[in-house]
Amino acid sequence: MEHLIGREREMMQLQRCLNSERSELVIVYGRRRVGKTFLIDQFFAGKYDFSFVGGHKLSQRIQLRNFAKALKQAMGVSSQREFNDWFDAFDALEEYLESLMTDRKKVIFIDEMPWIDTLKSDFTAAFENFWNGWAARRSDIMFVASGSATSWMVDKLVENQGGLHARITQHIYLRPFTLLETEQYLKSHGCQWDRFQIAQCYMLFGGIPFYLSLLDMRQSLVQNVDQLCFSRGGALQLEFEELYNALFTYADNYVAVVNLLANHRNGLTSQEISIMSKIDGKRLKKILTNLERCDFIMKFSYYGKKSRDCLYRLVDFYTLFYFKYIEPNKDTHDEQWWSHHHDSRSVETWQGFSFELLCLLHIAEIKTALGIAGVATEVSAWFEKSDKEKGIHGSQIDLIIERADRVIHLCEIKFCQDGYRLTSEYAMKLRERMGLFREKTKTRKALVNTFVTTFGVINKNSSSLVHSEITLDDLFKKPLVINMG
Repeated sequence: MEHLIGREREMMQLQRCLNSERSELVIVYGRRRVGKTFLIDQFFAGKYDFSFVGGHKLSQRIQLRNFAKALKQAMGVSSQREFNDWFDAFDALEEYLESLMTDRKKVIFIDEMPWIDTLKSDFTAAFENFWNGWAARRSDIMFVASGSATSWMVDKLVENQGGLHARITQHIYLRPFTLLETEQYLKSHGCQWDRFQIAQCYMLFGGIPFYLSLLDMRQSLVQNVDQLCFSRGGALQLEFEELYNALFTYADNYVAVVNLLANHRNGLTSQEISIMSKIDGKRLKKILTNLERCDFIMKFSYYGKKSRDCLYRLVDFYTLFYFKYIEPNKDTHDEQWWSHHHDSRSVETWQGFSFELLCLLHIAEIKTALGIAGVATEVSAWFEKSDKEKGIHGSQIDLIIERADRVIHLCEIKFCQDGYRLTSEYAMKLRERMGLFREKTKTRKALVNTFVTTFGVINKNSSSLVHSEITLDDLFKKPLVINMG
């Protein structure tokens, strides 16, 4: 087995199912390119009693023909059967599995299952019949289903209210790599970049294993970005349309929403998105739910506001980078565009926003570094709009960590090439912000400023404002998991 980065918990779950004394229906889901198939193939070393991969946008007739071909290969026979529907196909699979030895688990792996369920297909009904009528009554079947269309996996399997209701024995949701796992992956492939460069890489591509696998470790990060994103035919220049079209029906609506959020980096409420996108509430709710399920967006709370005022933020780094730099420069024909602009003011500002997002996705690591991994917390954001007529200056805090022990961390996030120096002018601004926050929220809890920077606050000892600090190295550490039971 090739060395897997991370995924320890997922491997343990698969092993438990393989060792159990009952039949197991396991679903592995998560966004496209996150490594679901790789995990399963590595765990089982590619040895299945039967495996099948659904085809994108293929008719039921072609899907059934491909299924029959896969079954022929598994059985080691020369003739291929014809199936009229999926009930015929699963009946044939039953016959084949019953012919195998009974003293071990039979492993069936169907990948990209959502693609098999074509319009007017009887696939789901046939699968329910196969599992409930035959497999679940045995003790020797391990059926692994996977798919990138997370909305289908959740609607049709996890939250199925029909024949598969409560039949799933193990859910495995695969998330992108953390910074630490990204570093481990890159180092295992000969990468010599330091953590600052790896963080920059993460802010471009996120912790998506497939994107990381495209990097040429003989080249610098800047050269890789030119090659993948700005060269004619670059893999990540062409990825965007395929990504959303492969995941969502009516992908244009999804792209419209993420494009809108890309232009409002601080986030929008669902009502604001509906007004700006002209997508009605019911359709928009489904779109937001599906995007959230696929880790493209996240929902953040306003401090002190009701849940309906939650902010939605685009958190997929590749999508953000695509809208900001790849799409607008497709027609420039500058295949070294990133080399020519990576140290510009625009990119510097973008990196500042992206580092904020990186921190929001590593809250567990921040809590561990603060020594509060075992303390119940709520994470939110806060802002006060400016009002020139009333003389009110706007203020914003992108990350607030409110602790159950009545302490609130107001986080100041700064991405710098070296250590961050806190000026007297900015210190005064932070004091005013803290006072405004206390006044507007009426909180009586202790307020402390926590600085999250790349290389630390240079003059922290000369300022009482710096209660605690987190550095880039802290974000690369493995978070503590506190067992409260």
